[in-house]
Amino acid sequence: MEPKPIDKGKSHYNTLPTHVSRKDFNRYIAPYLSHGTRGPKPKISYYKIFNYALYVLHTGIQWKELRPSRKEISWQTIYHHHSRWSKDGSYKNLFLASIAELDDQGKLDLSILHGDGSNTMAKKGARVLAIQGINIRKAKRHWKYATI
Repeated sequence: MEPKPIDKGKSHYNTLPTHVSRKDFNRYIAPYLSHGTRGPKPKISYYKIFNYALYVLHTGIQWKELRPSRKEISWQTIYHHHSRWSKDGSYKNLFLASIAELDDQGKLDLSILHGDGSNTMAKKGARVLAIQGINIRKAKRHWKYATI
């Protein structure tokens, strides 16, 4: 019995977006990204800045390794916009809006939900008690100096 050949065609639903079209950007993404109110406007459009940031996030390269075509913008400017969108809640609002849009279209299936804790912060080396408000160091120090 011969093994089945592997289907090398890309499935639309199993791939992460690496580039967003201008039409989709203007319709779905641009309304949720904040724009600067002070200072000069960027030399290139937010569409290109977003796609450069998406490229960095998809490939995992360092920001310094990003080489925009024709040196139209520096990697620092792209990082600045990405950082601002991360901190001011633009990405969160975009995510929540996309969830609402999928739910309105009936494409959101919550019957199967996978949780991923791979990025959960863990305190390493710290002792944590189940009872809040107890300081272990004080308790140890007190026991250490107690006379028997």
